[in-house]
Amino acid sequence: MDLMSQAIALGNAGIAMVLGGLIGYERELKNRPAGFRTHMLVAGAAALLLGVGRLILDSGTFTAPGETLQIDPLRLIEAVVAGVAFIGAGTIFARRSDGAIAGITTAASLLMVAVIGVVCGLGFHLLGVTATLLTLVVLTILKVLER
Repeated sequence: MDLMSQAIALGNAGIAMVLGGLIGYERELKNRPAGFRTHMLVAGAAALLLGVGRLILDSGTFTAPGETLQIDPLRLIEAVVAGVAFIGAGTIFARRSDGAIAGITTAASLLMVAVIGVVCGLGFHLLGVTATLLTLVVLTILKVLER
C-alpha cells in the first residue's frame, strides 16, 4: 500500500475535521445537542471513507491479475448520508408542551459537514473551505437578520 496515498487520505480527513470543527464550534457556543467534536468526527469520517475508496481502487489488492475493480463513488456518498441521517435524527427533539421542534438546524449542519467531508475526501479543498464559510454565514449572520 502506497504510504503517500495514505498520507493524502489522512491529510484530507484532517482538513475536513478542521472545517467541521469550525461549524461545530459555532453549534457548541449556542449549546446545541451536537457540537465541536461531533461535527469534527462526522466530517473526518466522511472524508476518510472517500479516501479509503480511492485507496482501494488504486491498490489493486482486491483484484486478480488482469481484472479491474470498479467502485461507484456515489455509493460511498450515499453511505455517508445514511449514517448522518441516523445521527441527525437523534439531534431533533419535539417538545410536547408547546409542540416546538428543536435540533433541525443542528441536524442540517451535520449533513453539511458530512458533505464538506466528502468534498475534502475527494480533494476539493477550495470547495470545502467555501462551503464552510457559507455555512457559518447561514448559522451566524442570517440568524441575526432573521430576528
